[in-house]
Amino acid sequence: MSMSRRRRARLFRGVQYAVLLIAIAVFALVADWGRLRQAFFDVEIAKALFPEVITTALVNTAYYTLLGFGFGLGLGIVLALMRLSPVPPYRWIAIAYIEFFRGVPSLLVFIALGFGVPLAFEVALDMDITVMLSLGLVGAAYMAETIRAGILAVPKGQSEAARSLGMSPGRAMVSIVMPQAFRIVLPPLTNELILLTKDSSLVYLLGLSLGQFELANFGRDALNEHKSLTPILIAGLLYLVITLPLGHLVRRLEARTAKAR
Repeated sequence: MSMSRRRRARLFRGVQYAVLLIAIAVFALVADWGRLRQAFFDVEIAKALFPEVITTALVNTAYYTLLGFGFGLGLGIVLALMRLSPVPPYRWIAIAYIEFFRGVPSLLVFIALGFGVPLAFEVALDMDITVMLSLGLVGAAYMAETIRAGILAVPKGQSEAARSLGMSPGRAMVSIVMPQAFRIVLPPLTNELILLTKDSSLVYLLGLSLGQFELANFGRDALNEHKSLTPILIAGLLYLVITLPLGHLVRRLEARTAKAR
């Protein structure tokens, strides 16, 4: 007698649960918990990292991220408007920029601005400016496409109604279209903020002083000092302190946007 589809699905789920429980039981039996605790979470090493990991590394990570995001958002708005411009050269410039910086790794941009530009032009860029440009130039390419999509998602009737009231195209864009577009693109822009938070770990390439360390650099330095993975685990958990609330915010914003639509 053949089984019904529902019973087969129930049996298949039961097998998956059984395999998972067996794997957990095997791991629990064979793992050296004392060594794992010492390697990944040594309480004494964890205590030694505070409060510097908060007051220096976490604060610097947030600072570098906001620098890059602020610059990238401003440039992204300009690029999005250029991408939608009726003037072909503006569109070509915006397309070339977006395609280039979406295709180039952030690591390469950090190397170019941190070492290439000072060597080629014999100028010394301030560290904050280097970080802002490195994160912002790449982030702007992604944010520009997000903002452009948001502008195109606003019904054309909104701008037509503004024009019928005597508004110029520029004023209609600023007063009517852009505010609605930003409500649409706020969730993906928050996602971009999360990505920039993780990309801020590339700042270590610039050779920071102790007071300029961000979380990744702080964790690597403490790893070399204590010969334990505990600093890396602490740094990872503190990244989650930033990214998890932002991820929750994204889901809330997406739910509100879907409800409004």
